Amino acid sequence: MSERTKLSAAPIKPGRIGILAIYLAFAAVVVRTLVVENNRPLLPQYIALELIYIILYTFILWKYTLPSWLIHLCIGLETVLVFLIFSLRPEFDFAINLFMLLTYPISLFFSGRIRWIWIGVMVFLTGGLLIYYLGLLRGLALSLTTIAGEIVIPAYIIVNHEIEVARAKSQTLLNELQITNQQLQSYAVQVEELAATQERNRLARELHDTVNQHIFSISLTTRSTQLLLDKDPRRAAEELHNLQVMASDALSQLRSLITQLRPSKSPSDNNPT
Repeated sequence: MSERTKLSAAPIKPGRIGILAIYLAFAAVVVRTLVVENNRPLLPQYIALELIYIILYTFILWKYTLPSWLIHLCIGLETVLVFLIFSLRPEFDFAINLFMLLTYPISLFFSGRIRWIWIGVMVFLTGGLLIYYLGLLRGLALSLTTIAGEIVIPAYIIVNHEIEVARAKSQTLLNELQITNQQLQSYAVQVEELAATQERNRLARELHDTVNQHIFSISLTTRSTQLLLDKDPRRAAEELHNLQVMASDALSQLRSLITQLRPSKSPSDNNPT
């Protein structure tokens, strides 16, 4: 499994802004319950069911690393709670918004087909309950806004998560490129040093061979000159001249090789300190 697939399949950690928005929406439901059911006998049942709902909701949000089966169970129980809350007094359609709030943890903790199956269940229950209790036209009219929210919330979370995954992948690639670039620079320095070492070794061998050759030649010429000094002074003079030329040539070649063996100066060496 690739890194991007792992990131996409992993549960998404709830964000602070998202949690704040969810609890504000839930607070609005509770406040409306208190206003509508004030001094009515169903208020305790409403408050008790909504309290259990928010406890379960908070549990799965703050423990987002729970096993998958436990999250399924909690969301299933919350779905039953919303159904009970709505069935107490169906004309108070605002309770149906609790289905929409469930799409937030569904989008965070599930992915792929399972996520959209749960969202489909929320959409079906939202439209089905309103149409069943309030009639086709009124139920459909009242459910459209909630259904839209049940689709928009997951879509927003999914798109935002994909952006974060792409950003993380880009950062990973950038880090890998920087490491690769550093390695290439290191390899280039090593290759340059190796090439310089090989060139120095070649020049050293050439210097050694040149010195041996010239010294051997000078030694032979010197010996023959010594023998000719008494027998043939004229030829001895010629050999002395040849000896001088050979010494000059040897000196020139030695200077050239020594110059090549000297390390090249860097630009900073030319700048006075």
